[in-house]
Amino acid sequence: MFRCEVTTAGRRTAHWGIAGRTLFALALIAAANTPAGAAEEPDLPPTVPLWSGDAPLAHGDTPKDRPRLWLYLPKEPGPHPAIVICPGGGYGTLAMDHEGHQIARWLGGQGLACFILEYRHRGRGYGHPAPLLDVQRAIRLVRHRHKEWRVDPKRVGVIGFSAGGHLVSTVSTHFDSGDPNASDPVDRQSCRPDFAILCYPVISLVESYTHRGSRRNLLGKDPDPRLVEELSNERRVTKETPPTFLWHTQEDKAVPVQNSLAYYSALTKHGVPAELHVFPRGRHGLGLARNVEGAQAWPSLCEAWLRATLKRE
Repeated sequence: MFRCEVTTAGRRTAHWGIAGRTLFALALIAAANTPAGAAEEPDLPPTVPLWSGDAPLAHGDTPKDRPRLWLYLPKEPGPHPAIVICPGGGYGTLAMDHEGHQIARWLGGQGLACFILEYRHRGRGYGHPAPLLDVQRAIRLVRHRHKEWRVDPKRVGVIGFSAGGHLVSTVSTHFDSGDPNASDPVDRQSCRPDFAILCYPVISLVESYTHRGSRRNLLGKDPDPRLVEELSNERRVTKETPPTFLWHTQEDKAVPVQNSLAYYSALTKHGVPAELHVFPRGRHGLGLARNVEGAQAWPSLCEAWLRATLKRE
């Protein structure tokens, strides 16, 4: 039973049946738990799997075993520069909102085709080399499908946050030009990024300033020292490493700024064009850093760097 009568100026009393009182109470609870000014999340974009069949090293055939890309494609004809987005999460989860979808909307507004990489990690039962295989495949796939997605295959970059920054620095220093004889045409494409953006990244796995949780999730509790060395990416930079933009904060206690400083120093040593911004304030994991004094400037600084870098490419 549900019945109500509208009351105006206090002249009539509304009458509610049992169902009506229940619905009204639920509505009040919902309203009390809805932040002022909150809006519904926009519709999420389509996704595509990285592999049409099983991914390499897959443990099964469930959603957690199938890495994928979320597609944010410009409506204009293009071809557009493209960027693969690697959210952070300590190689144990993925910060898909503030280091994924929010980043895609921002960079999409700058005219880039954006691809959020939902890569495998320890939370899904995977360590090295699965995340690296996933990001390499993502770059190859974007190049392979460049006509369909209206992308410039010579301007495909990567951006990563925290552990996602480690993944980006790994693919920036561990890449190949593709296998021209591969049966899978995607594997014939290069997986070298044309440019890279690193946001408060984990870089080193050997130094005292590493993020131990990321290292443990990626390599296990007692990793092979040779593998730890191989994936300490400040030691793997060459002149072929792509142009890189980095930013960090001095107050970051989780992933100290020494990570970015070490990588920037290696880039400079090898003559790789690089730009580093260190802001005095801000905790770890800021994403776009809205309303954080100093650090909130990083997106506009990055936009200027992108314009200059993409013009050179």
